[in-house]
Amino acid sequence: MAWIRAGSCLRKLAIRKTLQQGRSYAARTGHSVFPLQNQRFHSSVFKSGPESGPVPRSVPLSRLSDSFLDGTSSVYLEELQRAWETDPNSVDESWDNFFRNFVGPAASSPGLSGQTIQESMKLLLLVRAYQFHGHMKAKLDPLGIEQRLIPEDLDPGFYGFGESDLDREFFLGVWRMSGFLSENRPVQTLRAITTRLEQAYCGSIGYEYMHIANRDRCNWLRDKIETPSPTPYSSERRQVILSRLIWSTQFENFLATKWTAAKRFGLEGGETLIPGMKEMFDRSADLGVENIVIGMSHRGRLNVLGNVVRKPLRQIFSEFSGGTKPIDEAGLYTGTGDVKYHLGTSYDRPTRGGKHIHLSLVANPSHLEAVDPVVIGKTRAKQYYSNDVDRTKNMGILIHGDGSFAGQGVVYETLHLSGLPNYTTGGTIHIVVNNQVAFTTDPKSGRSSQYCTDVAKALDAPIFHVNGDDVEAVVHACELAAEWRQTFHSDVVVDITCYRRFGHNEIDEPFFTQPKMYKVIKSHPNALEIYQKQLLETGQVTKEDIDRIQNKVLSILNEEFVASKDYTTQKRDWLSNYWAGFKSPEQLSRIRNTGVQPEILKNVGKTITTLPENFNPHRAVKKIFADRLKMIETGEGVDWAVAEALAFATLLVEGNHVRLSGQDVERGTFSHRHSVIHDQETGERYCPLAHVMKNQHPEMFTVSNSSLSEFGVLGFELGYSMENPNSLVLWEAQFGDFSNGAQVMFDQFLSSGEAKWLRQTGLVVLLPHGYDGQGPEHSSARLERFLQMSDDNPVVIPEMDPTLRTQIQACNWQVVNVTTPSNYFHVLRRQLHREFRKPLIVMSPKNLLRHKECKSNLSEFDDEKGHPGYDKQGTKFKRLIKDYNRHSDLEEGIRRLVLCSGKVYYELDEQRKSVDGKDVAICRVEQLSPFPYDLIQRELKRYPNAEIVWCQEEPMNMGAFAYIAPRLATAMKAVDRGSIQDIKYVGRAPSAATATGFYGVHVKEHSEIVQKAMQPEPITTPALA
Repeated sequence: MAWIRAGSCLRKLAIRKTLQQGRSYAARTGHSVFPLQNQRFHSSVFKSGPESGPVPRSVPLSRLSDSFLDGTSSVYLEELQRAWETDPNSVDESWDNFFRNFVGPAASSPGLSGQTIQESMKLLLLVRAYQFHGHMKAKLDPLGIEQRLIPEDLDPGFYGFGESDLDREFFLGVWRMSGFLSENRPVQTLRAITTRLEQAYCGSIGYEYMHIANRDRCNWLRDKIETPSPTPYSSERRQVILSRLIWSTQFENFLATKWTAAKRFGLEGGETLIPGMKEMFDRSADLGVENIVIGMSHRGRLNVLGNVVRKPLRQIFSEFSGGTKPIDEAGLYTGTGDVKYHLGTSYDRPTRGGKHIHLSLVANPSHLEAVDPVVIGKTRAKQYYSNDVDRTKNMGILIHGDGSFAGQGVVYETLHLSGLPNYTTGGTIHIVVNNQVAFTTDPKSGRSSQYCTDVAKALDAPIFHVNGDDVEAVVHACELAAEWRQTFHSDVVVDITCYRRFGHNEIDEPFFTQPKMYKVIKSHPNALEIYQKQLLETGQVTKEDIDRIQNKVLSILNEEFVASKDYTTQKRDWLSNYWAGFKSPEQLSRIRNTGVQPEILKNVGKTITTLPENFNPHRAVKKIFADRLKMIETGEGVDWAVAEALAFATLLVEGNHVRLSGQDVERGTFSHRHSVIHDQETGERYCPLAHVMKNQHPEMFTVSNSSLSEFGVLGFELGYSMENPNSLVLWEAQFGDFSNGAQVMFDQFLSSGEAKWLRQTGLVVLLPHGYDGQGPEHSSARLERFLQMSDDNPVVIPEMDPTLRTQIQACNWQVVNVTTPSNYFHVLRRQLHREFRKPLIVMSPKNLLRHKECKSNLSEFDDEKGHPGYDKQGTKFKRLIKDYNRHSDLEEGIRRLVLCSGKVYYELDEQRKSVDGKDVAICRVEQLSPFPYDLIQRELKRYPNAEIVWCQEEPMNMGAFAYIAPRLATAMKAVDRGSIQDIKYVGRAPSAATATGFYGVHVKEHSEIVQKAMQPEPITTPALA
């Protein structure tokens, strides 16, 4: 914008002085010519005078008042003008444009001869002030109780203009910008200028967009906002809006009448959300959107479910009455269920424009905003599977509360993902249902910023604040948001300022904490009453029209209520098309072999260990890949990283999508993975797994370093994994210790989501875990927490026959601590080679990544008979690895059976070799949950005289011990091997911290553990007395 460029010097030298010293006319006289606080949205904001004011005499530039231009800058400007008058080419292009706009026309126009450059600059500043701060004067609060300080730069008196200037014509110039200053009307009266600005920026919508650095985007918004007269909705359109508002209002009234004492977190006070969302969806469909994924908390959720997503009303009413479990379908399961205002659904909805749009409302817990990243991840997955490269067909919409949008950190974590290449969804529309109070907390106690939406400014997202009582303004803001998203593919916020008519919920008493607010609310008409009155007064509808719509809505609600009494779910709502054929826990799923044909292993192995000829990797990385190729060629010494890459590659050639994300996953926290290699000369990146097949889709294998976030990124990957079962989606923590930054995701979604909402996921979580002297924050992934949330019964042994076993289908998730590369390979492939999905929690290793004993032969990966990895059911994941000493089925001479899990096995084995402990057997429990009762019993029978020991490196109150002990005791009791008192514990003593911070202490503790486990004397300390 030329005038901005030209004025940059003036802003530095002069404007700063004015705004700091406040030497405007209003400041000098102590009052404002135009009392802004009393102004409202009228056709004119000033009193009209009988005639135009006198034109003041022109003042030489060198004598201009220091209140705006100090002496230095005015002399400088005068010299520039003289130079320009002599030779326009002697000044910069921006100054040439400036003088052409102001000096030339002002001098040649008799009506403008008195206009000074100073006044021209002030007018431009007034326009900018409205664009920046007009929202501060907008009428946003439907209750009229909000006290806001209106910036003084919105007062023309601040710039020295008086009543006599109202009807003077001023030359504004013709600028290369959109909106108000783009019109071919360079000359306007001050009255016309201010009226237009008031209409555009100070009505029922307050626009915040001037924080956006992109000029094209600002111009686009100015074109939409600064129109001479907003196009009114047609009579037919207004009847549609009215009908939708009636549905929204009557739905809440109906629930309140039928279930007077039920908590439903109704939408009363914010009913305009429903017509706003519907119009937003209609507009989005017109602009090419085919799928919308919605996330929201409990307020208004039932209304959105019924009126927007079209969940059957009879089903909603049935759930209010207690509901019934689904019947009459083989293999149907219901889980534990959840309260009605947490449930989700999906529906294909026709739009006003004759199109169809698929809506999905994601189930969520009461943890506000926790669903945000889940929605974004699910949206991104939809874009991948529908090949939505431009990200225009699939869109996410998040509905927030004012308190949670400002207060919950996951909001920013989610916003922060919006521009990242492997996480962007092409923009999310955020709708804030702004109650002006968070439960009982006033805004002044709930946030430090002016608006609850200020966090979104970090993304350059436009924010539309709108009065929730003005349904047409809400509709307009929602439609504008849809247009922005489809045009610029970035986030946008609609902040609907409303209120809660009945407090936090229907059985709450809001007068306890907000008496003044609720005194106003008590007598305040609802949005429907306001809109009906407006339409009746303008003749847009008749009383008969309104009664007809009201009666129709009430009739349908009553019919659905009657039908709800006999309603039973006949069809599962939990599977999308991609999930067709997958089994529930009540249906038996066959066990599949996870081995791969040797020739495929060799072929993909060579592909992923060979770099392009002209690529220049770091010399250390070059050696790593040469060593990896040797592993494939010889079939020996396969390490952890190669095993993982082979699992990914073989799944890819089978047609599956693989996605791995987390902090530093491309290289790996411990510099072991190197899935992305960097050319040391050009900086070019190369990913071997992205070239496993010819013409491989660029996202078929995705590995991506994430932002430094656990909560948000894990939630994103969880949502991504829920869309399609034919994908291996993994999230890796930098250290397992850091996963507790995402504890809400583990507690509320991953461990219990299937039970509550019947939503399966095969998400894999890799948590580096192991005690190697790195201190209390780099040792433990808190294994005990994941086991404590596992739901397998510690005192009942389930059916363990391989052909009938449904143990793993019935559990909520799997927790493993594997010790060999081949077993890691098989547990990853097992995630997809079965007819159901379960989350997998992996205690992944650190020092085993390069441990000389932690290697596998390539034969342990294939499906050929005749090698140690093959058994009667083929090559697959081993839930327990027996002692390697080729013991027979009955070994009466073994005096001690040590059960352990994870890397401590290698340290125990090393100690056993050092003391020649041939009478000690060590078995590795690779799958901790669900507990391998059958394999544990097999080992108990093998060693009938052995002392039974559980050994771990974690403290006694951590790790697997509290989980293992009761289940091991149940297995022992079943084979008559004693009780829980006969289990001996070897490990660290109970501790508040996960590990010591002193390396010397760590070494001493570690030595004591392995020595005690191998000591010749019986272990006398009982596990549990």
